[in-house]
Formats: sequence, C-alpha cells, structure tokens
Amino acid sequence: MKKNVKISLDDKLRELGITRYELAKRSEICYQTIYNYYKNKVVRYDKDILLKICIALNCEISDIIKIV
Repeated sequence: MKKNVKISLDDKLRELGITRYELAKRSEICYQTIYNYYKNKVVRYDKDILLKICIALNCEISDIIKIV
C-alpha cells in the first residue's frame, strides 16, 4: 500500500475557527501559498513556511502533517 504525506490545515483551521485568509495574515505568508498548502498542491514542503504556520496556529508540526 502506497502512503502519502498530507497537510491537514483544513482540520486545524476548522478546530481553531479561523480562515485561510486569517492564517495568511497571522503567519505573514501570502494567501496563495497558504491556499496551495491547504489544498495539498505542494510537492516540496518548505520548512520555514511550515514553521511560520505552526507558530501562527500555536501547534506542533504533527498537528498539521499526516501520513495517509
């Protein structure tokens, strides 16, 4: 069975009650980049972007990255 890495921003944002736009403002990452992570369109994950997202959401990396 083939496994994939999935960014689960949708679950975390829903849990916290914030929008992608709000995350973009909090993290100072452009909305399009947040959108690509949210929709799992990213092929290579940028550690700095993931760090900014985790800081903005006050969460651990394991809260937003899943192996499916």
